[in-house]
This record gives sequence, C-alpha cells and structure tokens, in this order.
Amino acid sequence: MGEISCSNGNGVNGKNHPLTGYRKSCWYEEEIEENLRWSFALNSILHTAATQYQDIALLDTKPFGKALVIDGKLQSAEVDEFIYHECLVHPALLHHSNAKSIFIMGGGEGSTAREILRHKNVEKLVMCDIDEEVVEFCKSYLTVNREAFCDPIMELIINDARAELENRKECFDVIIGDLADPIEGGPCYKLYTKSFYEFTIKPRLNPGGIFVTQAGPAGIFSHTEVFSCIYNTLRQVFKYVVPYSAHIPSYADTWGWVMASDSPLALSPEEIDLRMKQRIKGENRYLDGKTFSSASTLSKAVRNSLDNETEVYTEATASKFGWGMMPKPIAIRQRQAEVEVEDLEVEVCGSNLTPQTMKQRFN
Repeated sequence: MGEISCSNGNGVNGKNHPLTGYRKSCWYEEEIEENLRWSFALNSILHTAATQYQDIALLDTKPFGKALVIDGKLQSAEVDEFIYHECLVHPALLHHSNAKSIFIMGGGEGSTAREILRHKNVEKLVMCDIDEEVVEFCKSYLTVNREAFCDPIMELIINDARAELENRKECFDVIIGDLADPIEGGPCYKLYTKSFYEFTIKPRLNPGGIFVTQAGPAGIFSHTEVFSCIYNTLRQVFKYVVPYSAHIPSYADTWGWVMASDSPLALSPEEIDLRMKQRIKGENRYLDGKTFSSASTLSKAVRNSLDNETEVYTEATASKFGWGMMPKPIAIRQRQAEVEVEDLEVEVCGSNLTPQTMKQRFN
C-alpha cells in the first residue's frame, strides 16, 4: 500500500499525521512488499482525477520531477522515463529489417509513441488505449509528449487492445505491449496469455515481425513475480525470445522487457549503433549497442530462473483467480495509494486543495 503523508520530522503533537505539517516534509510512499517500502519527497500534488477505469495523480517529486501515478502505481517519472521507453521501443524496431508499421497496446501517456516517431522509416503508428480520459489527461499535463499526440502518422484508437487487434485485418511489423502487469484476475491479465500471443498477436505480425512487451520487475529477487513467466509463455509461441532488463531509479528496481519473433534476433552492438545512426532522429540518452548487449546479458540467478520456469499464463488461470487470490509463482506487488489530510491546504495547479477535496483513495 502507498500513501502521501506529511510531518515536520518530529511529528505533530508527537505523532506523524498524513499530510499534516509542513509541505517541505511531504512524502509519497509505496509498499513494495511486506516489510519493504519506497518513499520520496514531494514538492506538490499537481493534479488528481478519476476515470471510468482508474485513478490518476500527477505528483511533483523532489528526486524524480513530475511523476505519473495510476491506480496507486508509479507509471513513469520525468527524470528517468527515457530508460523505460527507450528499452521498450528501440530494440524491437532496430532488430527489424525495416519497421514501417507499429501497433501499441496501451501507452496512453504518449512516451512510447514519442520514441517510435523518432524512427525515420515509420509510416504507420496505431496507439490503442482503453481509457480516453487517461490519454486526455496525459495530453494536457505531460507536455514532453504533446508533439507525439499531434503527429499525423499516429492514429489514436480508444478501445480494448485485444478487440482492436482481432477486428483489424492489416498486419504490423512490430507490436508493442505497454500495459499494466499481469495480475491474475486483473484487466490486463488476458493480454499476457499463451492463447493471446498465439491467436491474436502472432497472426497480426507481418513476416519477420517482432513483438515486445514490458515484463515487470526483473531484479535478483523480484524477477519471479512476472518476468520469468512472461518469458516462458512467449517461448511457447515464438521461435526466438530475448529477455533483457535495466535499472530504473524511480521504480526502485530493475525492470524487464521481452522481445519475441520467429525470425532471428541477433545484432552485434556495432550493427545496432549503425542502425541507430541511420534510422533514429536525435541521440538516445540511455540505449546504444553496448548497453543493449549488457541489458540482455542477465545474471546467473535470473538466467537459471528463466531456464527452469514452468508456469505459463493461460486463459484458464486467468478465470480461476480473482483479486486478492494470487497464488505463487505470481507474487504480484500491488501498489495502492491513499491520500489523507488534516487541516492543510496544498496548491494544485494554481488552486487550493482542501482537506475535503483531498480525500481520495486509489484502490
């Protein structure tokens, strides 16, 4: 569970009251797992909203700049989101011989589209997100991605990604999964199953096509949550599967991605660098050939786990378990955020946020 709280360092009347005290002591806190929490200081809460599907907050954090939080889970932070999005997008597009058509599942904040649109050879980009209000929220408040939303190459579709892919007739060179983690019984779980990969994703890939997905925490202790199972599930469907990872400071963990294809996924660092120079507008801040080579060289412990993973995500297990019923090996950390206030006004986008308007729970 996570919460936003304030204190003056010594507490108020000997106690630490949520959002009570001085603004300089406001902290955002997430429970990563039992007995382990991650917190960082806030300058202010910039905006909050609730949509039909989820709750949204935009925080101004001291260590990470603006941070987007959806359903209490940190999605991205201003200072390091480039690590996540460069790793999600560029390896697949660069390993493809000439990726011209791209489909994004999710990606409502626009950062994935932004990175794709840096590729000179991209002619068609479809971004499909189910939550129109999240997309509009990100258009309004994440200024770094406004140009991407206005690019004529991009087609924005508000729909369920699975339904959209099943109803479309055309195929794509690259399909990207920028979705929430596959919590059993959760809304995105069925977009990680073997049947979805086999009967929806694979038929919508052109010959030589590549699928890539974010794959959750991939740290030395956290990789068994979903990373190893996503890898093993894709291995049942595609001939070539490449897992890779990178540390993201605002996530307080190493994060994972998995790339899959029926065509070989083998480029040298020099070949990757050459394709970057030829294809990408501007310079990457994080990813180059050597960095990807390092990212796809996993530790011994993680390699052994992936090699020995037997669990496969299926429709049967998706329907069997509901919220709060998550047996191993999927020990998902659910980050929830609770906002409580006492006698404090916080500036939000130029207005005063009162205790009455701040009462909001993300769960």
